[in-house]
Amino acid sequence: MPLLAGLAEEALRAVRDGSVGRRHEAGHVLRAVGDPATHLLLLLDGRVSASATTPAGRVVRFGEWSAPCALDKVAVIDGGGHTATLTVEAPAQVLSLPRQRFLALVEDVAPVRRHVLRVLADHARTQQERWAATTTLPTEARLAAWLLRRAATGTSRIPLPGGQQHLADLLGVTRVTVNRALARLSQDGLITVQRGTVHVLAPELLELRAGG
Repeated sequence: MPLLAGLAEEALRAVRDGSVGRRHEAGHVLRAVGDPATHLLLLLDGRVSASATTPAGRVVRFGEWSAPCALDKVAVIDGGGHTATLTVEAPAQVLSLPRQRFLALVEDVAPVRRHVLRVLADHARTQQERWAATTTLPTEARLAAWLLRRAATGTSRIPLPGGQQHLADLLGVTRVTVNRALARLSQDGLITVQRGTVHVLAPELLELRAGG
């Protein structure tokens, strides 16, 4: 886990012994938006998504995270409520590390402190890029960029566990809009769409579409 990579074996053992571990099945809500961030959740196995619901009732998905990683570090650092609802997408093993133990690591261990600073910087940059994409790029460009990011993990076949509605929530548009964008990319030979899966055929051309 990147956050804990700089810890010695003894310190890692202390983190493990000072945490509570649980196994959760898909669909389980680990934390709801606004819940007190009293523990840092360490995802050892599985996949978790982050989402929120607008006052109008629309679900906005911020993304998915695969193990190993630490979840919603920003909320734990600032002591406010969780910034999103964290839902298990694939069976997950999670350790809950008390907030004070985590903050002590940040204060006492230089590699942990450097990692946290990088996370905060990346968070600020990602938020700015998301805002720019939402306000300036068409859906097709945002969809192309999302497909490229998923393809960069080493597979050209990208699963859509929640279907097109899940993808629409992630991009902040309607399912109909996503369906049309997928259809255009498919008609142009950049992708193929099968049930629950998108196959990237032409990543170079898709990259051009991602530029808007």
